[in-house]
Amino acid sequence: MTGISRRNLLSAGVGLAASFAVKSAPASDLTSLTLKQASDALRAKSTSPVDLTEACLARIEKYDHSVNSFITVTKDQAMEAARAAEADQKRGKWRGPLHGIPVAVKDNMDTAGIRTTGASELFKNRVPTEDCEVVRRLKNAGAVILGKLNMHEFAYGGTSSVTYFGPVHNPWALDHIPGGSSGGSAAAIASDFCYGTLGTDTAGSVRIPASLCGVVGLKPTYGRVSIRGVIPLSVSLDHVGPLTKTVEDAALMLQVIAGYDEADPTTVDVPVPDYSKAMLARAAKFRLGVPRERFFSNVNPEVAQAADAAIDVLRKLTAGVTGVTLPPSENPARIWDAEIYAYHAKWIKETPQLYQPQTRAAILRSGQETAEAYADARWNMEVQRREIRKAFADIDLLITPTMPNVAGLIVPPAGARGGGASSQNTQPFDVWGLPTISVPCGFSQSGLPIGLQITGAPFNEPAVLALAHAYEQATEWHKRRPELEGKA
Repeated sequence: MTGISRRNLLSAGVGLAASFAVKSAPASDLTSLTLKQASDALRAKSTSPVDLTEACLARIEKYDHSVNSFITVTKDQAMEAARAAEADQKRGKWRGPLHGIPVAVKDNMDTAGIRTTGASELFKNRVPTEDCEVVRRLKNAGAVILGKLNMHEFAYGGTSSVTYFGPVHNPWALDHIPGGSSGGSAAAIASDFCYGTLGTDTAGSVRIPASLCGVVGLKPTYGRVSIRGVIPLSVSLDHVGPLTKTVEDAALMLQVIAGYDEADPTTVDVPVPDYSKAMLARAAKFRLGVPRERFFSNVNPEVAQAADAAIDVLRKLTAGVTGVTLPPSENPARIWDAEIYAYHAKWIKETPQLYQPQTRAAILRSGQETAEAYADARWNMEVQRREIRKAFADIDLLITPTMPNVAGLIVPPAGARGGGASSQNTQPFDVWGLPTISVPCGFSQSGLPIGLQITGAPFNEPAVLALAHAYEQATEWHKRRPELEGKA
């Protein structure tokens, strides 16, 4: 463990492994495997895509009535895809690490022949005729799509409580939020319902639920992954990224979904590296920066303590840690307000009753944004995305807490964006378009997960993944899973 004792590690964190027990899944339980372990098991022929898919579907049926992470479970299509993957593998045809692996995607991503609702009554019967680009890539890689995941309505909030299909529950404490807007994506991974999921991130919607549910969530560089065919919140800020059990699993999923899409003008035509090799990079060379001025403000003491303990671990793994100051970032609401209203203008006027009240109120407020403010904000963002590169002149990676707090209770939020899931530490990285990952780094005294955020320069996902993987290997937070048995 690179000179760090298990005793020191556990005592340094806030989670206090001895303070509450988490039942380990039995080795025979296929759903407890990581994506990489499941893929290796397929290669070794110790299991099959059909076995994996049946195990996931059975667990979803047994427990998701409590978690409510899925809107649509595509059992028949999943079993058909699993049988096809198994037949290919028996013929020696392998498409890669995701071949035969059950995954699920957020319900704002178009899926041909399967309804894509955005968690809204407005789109409750909407069935696309084509897959979005990232789903197409998953299918081409041989992944088995289990279904569509619940979310905050139209991705316009951070709780996943505002949804036509009922709130998503945090598997660690069912009366708490999982975060959002990709709440179902994180809850499904934490519950061992599948081996990987996709979410979207406009102000933190991959990293917020990853932090609050104790899983890994990766937001790639803006332009690294296509958003074509995804119901937009804000095309200027939207990102698609994986949520997984481990950093290695996130790298495997990113390898599949990353790449230039000539039909998506937001993507950038830059080479896609071998992310699996990023795991082999030496963390010892990395210089780390900690921007305390903004990102440790108004932070829960337990979160701050866990983050500081994680930084102490990283200090021993790397070339050192130094304090840094980051420039101001544009208020993303000035951008997404105008862009979400433009998308919804027709429906919000004609059928406002089909939106959840909080979403309807937020979209109507968004319609008050002026063209002048939007143009100014868009210009500022483009300038800042260029200028932020200078922050990495003397450091390689930035370290912050992902969230200022642990998961709050599920309560009717006053507004669509609120409800106890602040994006203060996540949204600047959407404005800057930087690659950033949330990894588990501890637990509160009440047993709720805490996340650490690692951020790199544009298109430097390899360094982000390498440091996150090194930290993960030096700790054991990612190995914990909530106990669903007996929960209401």
